[in-house]
Amino acid sequence: MQNTRRVALVTGASSGIGEAFARRLARDGFELILVARRHDLLEQLARELGGAETLAADLTLEEDLARVEARIASAPQLELLVNNAGFGTKGRFWETPLDGQVRMHQLHVMATLRLTRAALAGMVPRGRGGVINVSSVAGFGQSPGNVSYCATKAWMTSFTEGLDLELRGAGSPVRVQALCPGFTVTGFHDTMGMSREGIPAWLWMRAEDVVDASLRGLQRGKLFVVPGAIYKMVVLLEKLAPRRLRSLAVVRAARRTR
Repeated sequence: MQNTRRVALVTGASSGIGEAFARRLARDGFELILVARRHDLLEQLARELGGAETLAADLTLEEDLARVEARIASAPQLELLVNNAGFGTKGRFWETPLDGQVRMHQLHVMATLRLTRAALAGMVPRGRGGVINVSSVAGFGQSPGNVSYCATKAWMTSFTEGLDLELRGAGSPVRVQALCPGFTVTGFHDTMGMSREGIPAWLWMRAEDVVDASLRGLQRGKLFVVPGAIYKMVVLLEKLAPRRLRSLAVVRAARRTR
């Protein structure tokens, strides 16, 4: 009898968008492998979901990243990888601690690259599966105070687009997606010390709605998923507005907030 288990691995699963993915995928019947730094929160979530495999790992550390890579390689029923783990910092690039900038690049770029490579190495020969890379609308532009965040998210979006071209060129049914949310109600901004008070309430989305849009898009084969009409408009304007005009607007806004 053929094994029909569907397995999904979610990084950054202990809170926010990652937790919302875990809860939704559990309802959809996936067996879950949950990855995050905080072991206690992972175990609590696994209990609430009625059981899930947990891997406490800091993906900026070589030993932990290699351990998650190996787990992906040993999961022949892996149907979905969600590269969601991420964080932001606040402040000018040359004034913020270097360690945070380096860790951000390690997490958003190198961990995404290596875990995606491990997943596709099995998915492509099997002819099924998908990878969701949680990028951001921030990846379509730049803003002072978030240079590394915007740059690493832009890399994630470009990387995913390149993978899509390769997969389609190879005739593979495996799907990849760059999920690009805007402001989402999670603990993300609290962790980086950013107040929500200056951001209008209508700009905030629920993590559950972001996940719903992502999974609908994956089913339809959408490469870029930007949840919310307002953020679709933001991305469109980023693409249409001349670079010089965009730069002037961003610099003026940054000067007003100093």
